[in-house]
Amino acid sequence: MYTSMKNMLCDANKSGYAVMAINCFNIETCRCVINAAEKENAPIIVNIFKDHILTHCESALIAPVVKYLANNASVSVALNYDHGSDENSLKKAIDDGFSSVMADMSHLPISENIKKTREIADYAHSKNASIEGEIGSLGQTEDGNYTGEKMYTDPCEAKRFYEETHIDALAISFGSSHGNYPDSQKPEFDFDRLKEIKKKTNAPLVLHGGSGSGEENIINAVKFGINKINVGCDFMNVNKNNVMHLLEENPDINYFDLIHNSEQMSEKLVKYYIELSGSKGKNKNF
Repeated sequence: MYTSMKNMLCDANKSGYAVMAINCFNIETCRCVINAAEKENAPIIVNIFKDHILTHCESALIAPVVKYLANNASVSVALNYDHGSDENSLKKAIDDGFSSVMADMSHLPISENIKKTREIADYAHSKNASIEGEIGSLGQTEDGNYTGEKMYTDPCEAKRFYEETHIDALAISFGSSHGNYPDSQKPEFDFDRLKEIKKKTNAPLVLHGGSGSGEENIINAVKFGINKINVGCDFMNVNKNNVMHLLEENPDINYFDLIHNSEQMSEKLVKYYIELSGSKGKNKNF
């Protein structure tokens, strides 16, 4: 069933689990994620990153595809525009059928962040879509610019931001970074900060940069209040690795079988994160 993030994240917040949001960019990745969620009987969020919408699959093209897959699935599926920072593209995504958007104005001073995020929130809600906002900021591992303490979310600012923007989910920064971590390196999460933000806001909280964070960090993040976990790099990496494996096994494999088989193989990683998040068996008609 096609739905917004709002009700599924409210239930996750109430019941103490997290819903996985996996970054996709085409029919194969979207179908892989939804099929894995069906096998785990878990609600799921299909994330489409803004750069992929701008360069690969515009919102008017991908929204009907995900909506069709969702309405033929046995689990609740939301489609979320990830890290949108342009007001027009966010509104267009909503008009094109996205059930949720993330308005990322975290680069702005807090007053401007609140103002612009609230404007998108009002528009989203008028169209029965849900919205996520962000306060604090995350670094990028590719540039060696990991998230530092100065980038962490301030709990008092988080409370103000959540209350004044009327958003449905709050993305925060407490130690994760976007991108691929070097082998064996795991980020250090500030769980005391997470617990304080949860106490002050009681909001559905979002962890960005879930890839490579490690099982212990993910489990504790959910335990202390995270209700949505974004994973992009790990999913993209496993898709690439599966394609490479299939080509090594059979260099003459035709393109259809290559893509079809790699799609099915990649379900394993999605199922792993679903179990880690605690959302296995938590599907409802949201």
